[in-house]
Amino acid sequence: GLVATAYVVKYVLGGDHPGPGIPSTLHAISTRRGRVKRTWMFAPVITSVLSVGFGGSGGLEAPAMQAGAAMGSEVASQTRRHFRRRLLLIGCAAAGSLAAMFKAPVAAIVFAVEVIMIDLTASSLVPILLASLASLLTAFVFFEGEDILTVPTLAAFQASRLPWYIAMGVVTGLGSVIFSKLYLVSQLSITRFANARTRMVIAGGLIGASVALFPPLFGEGYEVINQLFLGYSDVLIQDVWMHEGSLTLPSLIGWLVLAACLKPMLTGFTVGAGGVAGIFAPALFSGALVGFAFALGINDFVDPTTMPIGNSVLAGLCGMMAGVLHAPLTAIFLATELSGGYGLFVPLMLTSAISFTTSRALKRHSIYTRELAERGELLTHDKDQAVLTLMNLKEELEQDFLPVQAHWNLGQLVEVVAQSQRNLHPVVDAEGRLLGIVDLQDIRQVMFDQSQYLTLRVVDLMTMPLAEVEWEDKMDDVMAKFENCGAWNLPVVEGGRYVGFVSRSRLFNAYRKWLKATSLD
Repeated sequence: GLVATAYVVKYVLGGDHPGPGIPSTLHAISTRRGRVKRTWMFAPVITSVLSVGFGGSGGLEAPAMQAGAAMGSEVASQTRRHFRRRLLLIGCAAAGSLAAMFKAPVAAIVFAVEVIMIDLTASSLVPILLASLASLLTAFVFFEGEDILTVPTLAAFQASRLPWYIAMGVVTGLGSVIFSKLYLVSQLSITRFANARTRMVIAGGLIGASVALFPPLFGEGYEVINQLFLGYSDVLIQDVWMHEGSLTLPSLIGWLVLAACLKPMLTGFTVGAGGVAGIFAPALFSGALVGFAFALGINDFVDPTTMPIGNSVLAGLCGMMAGVLHAPLTAIFLATELSGGYGLFVPLMLTSAISFTTSRALKRHSIYTRELAERGELLTHDKDQAVLTLMNLKEELEQDFLPVQAHWNLGQLVEVVAQSQRNLHPVVDAEGRLLGIVDLQDIRQVMFDQSQYLTLRVVDLMTMPLAEVEWEDKMDDVMAKFENCGAWNLPVVEGGRYVGFVSRSRLFNAYRKWLKATSLD
């Protein structure tokens, strides 16, 4: 699968690897103004099918959403829609993909709000709702009776079981942190190998050995989850070197926990070696295993009827998804819609909320948003921060300031001032390094004294800027520098070399423009 994916990426896609689905889409929204590459309309689908279909560990949900987002972006480009409509179309496509796969339209809408960061307003809710509904109806027409996850009738909610759902929230919250760590560490360990063939050989060997030891780890794992809902533990040890009767309960629970830990590692190996797969399905898989193990342990320790296994599996995958994806509402509604009713809505809310709180306390950002947050490129529902993320320093750079040399005399400086429409002049050396600035207000008293034209030097008249903006500074850092120093114009440098100026007034105008562009109403 990894070899086939690498072949397609190199010879069919021209080296354009689609990357991880949701993070790549979020990156395109924040840094490319929602312009998703055209090749992503089909590349994620083809490569993910090859990666996962031939045994790679991971899910197909994120690549499908990435392909849908690319289609939404392309529609926006062809119809020349502005940013807010482009973002809305991307959200509609992502919601439609999730609704069709799980037949969970409400969860799909919430996912677009929680993860894709669509603002929940009247003008955005209706299109996303219609897209989700249309995808659901299409799925019913083409795949009637074929569900990825089939949840049987579960035991009714009892208030006496609330403490166990609370405990499940804590367990899955801690488990989601471990899941994320294992995924990232395993992915990083593979990407450290510079040679692509070496990465594929090592990752393929590790995945193959793990699947041989534990066949349920093959692919997405939805069939295993369906069996767990029914309470069948034999599916977990099928074709393994041990049979069900040889396992004690502690051994079985340990086997479940081991499998739950192996799943994110194998997904990390798959992605790190160049495969295309998402973490949506692995999170559900590990959560279901944790829920199954939790029920076995509690029922043996307390009473066989303490925690129904199906309920525990559903709560486990709900809590794990809330913690791993940092999407508690999506987890609640997805689990609720999968179960076919709202009978377990209250305990699922409790488990999801506690899991998310626990996970968020230990790791601030999810797998989807970690890298973007570290680079300062993450869009959030914080409108101010979202606008600053969309603003680009390079677009607001002003370069019509005429530079002067430090060794020039006053007469030469006056000649440049006469040609300039600006009050500021950067002082640079022969290599373009910024030495200081000359402000027209500071030299007004001497610039008309011709007796000093030959004796007074620019170096005697220049001052140091109150602050300097680095070429790679994020916009919130630039704004902070303006706020701290109180200047109206600041020089921009790259490696010490003068590039241009950025003005407070121009940034304010750009801020207003993007604030309007991101408001759907």
